[in-house]
Parts: sequence; C-alpha cells; structure tokens
Amino acid sequence: MPNTLPDNPYTNDQDDREAARMMDNITQTVFTPIYPVMAEQIASIHGITTGTCIDLGSGPAALSISLAKVTDLLIHAVDKSPHSHAIACANIRAAGLEQRITAVQSDVCNLPFENNFADLIVSRGSMFFWEDLTGAFNEIFRVLAPGGKTHIGAGFGNEEIKNRIFRQMAEKNDQWAEKVRQRRSPETTRRILDHLDSSDASRYTLTQSEIGFWIHIHKDVPS
Repeated sequence: MPNTLPDNPYTNDQDDREAARMMDNITQTVFTPIYPVMAEQIASIHGITTGTCIDLGSGPAALSISLAKVTDLLIHAVDKSPHSHAIACANIRAAGLEQRITAVQSDVCNLPFENNFADLIVSRGSMFFWEDLTGAFNEIFRVLAPGGKTHIGAGFGNEEIKNRIFRQMAEKNDQWAEKVRQRRSPETTRRILDHLDSSDASRYTLTQSEIGFWIHIHKDVPS
C-alpha cells in the first residue's frame, strides 16, 4: 500500500477503498494530535458549542469525534466515499458517540439538508478534492444558518504538531511535503478564492498562517 493518498481518491472503487483505509490509519497515528487541538480552536474562535454542525469531507470522522468531545453540537459527518462512510460509522460507534454524530454519505454539491440547517460547518483538507468548487460553496451557503460560521480549509493545529508531522511523513514519502506546498501555493489559493468569489458565499474572511488556511463564510441574519 502506498504511503500517501491518491490525488483523486474517488477515481474508482479500489482507489477509494485504499484511500479510506489509509486516511483512517493516518488519523489514528501520525495525524492523531491534530484533531483535539483543532476542535478546541474551532470552539474558541467561533464560540459555537451547541446546535447543528456539518463536517464536510469528514473521512473517518476524526474531527467530528474531537468536536463532539469538547462541545454539545449534534454533528453530521459527511463524505461521498462509501468506504470512508463505513469506517466513520465504525469509529463513531467505537467512541460511543452514535447519539451525537451521524455519518452521512453525500457529495458536497448535493447535501441532504434543508436551507439554513447548520450553525457551524467545518472541513479540514477536503476542498482540494472538490471537483466543482463554486457548486460546493453555493451548497455550503445554502445550508449555513443565518449567523452561522464556517471553518473550511487545511491546517495542522500548531507549529509543533506541524513540524512533527512533516518529519514523520517525510520518512514515509519524500513527495508528501511537495504536495502540501502545492496545495498551499498562491496559485491554488487564488483558484479557490476565485470560485468562492463567484459563488453565493462571496462574503467571507480568511485566516492564513504557516500552520493553516481557513475560510470563514458569513451569512447575515435577516433584519
């Protein structure tokens, strides 16, 4: 089995199965420290600890599980991959959080939620795999509740965790750091923001640093 995820894990069932297993393994080994730190940061930054949350491209539900442990949110862990969905269900059950987290198999461009559904929408790392970015941002805006917040992007929690992960991943695959660099390049960022600007979710703020890039979409409360 290779040591990094395929560029597009949804190409075929075999790649999807392999990518889902690999992501589950990574989240339970090298990436384990990221999710509790990130969950605390999300709760602190946005102050949303109750209500409904959607975790897009949730994979094995690592971020969903960490968020459930530090908030009272009801969380929907959404991923289009059938294999990631099955793994997420097992992980949620093992964590004893079936009453708090629901695994949902769905594409980000066709979410099975009503308008204004979610108080908080999060996603770590999945937007690089979204084939229709404008469509995805339109759908995110549709299901985001007025006054709700998003925390969508990529990051490693803090500098110490990032450095440790880069060292460990370099031992597994010497191309991994270059893939991360490409995803954080000005060209990639500009492409994402061009799609965001052309979507319904054109009101947003950005958080950018060496350890993360996050999009915070705003949806006004009707006056």
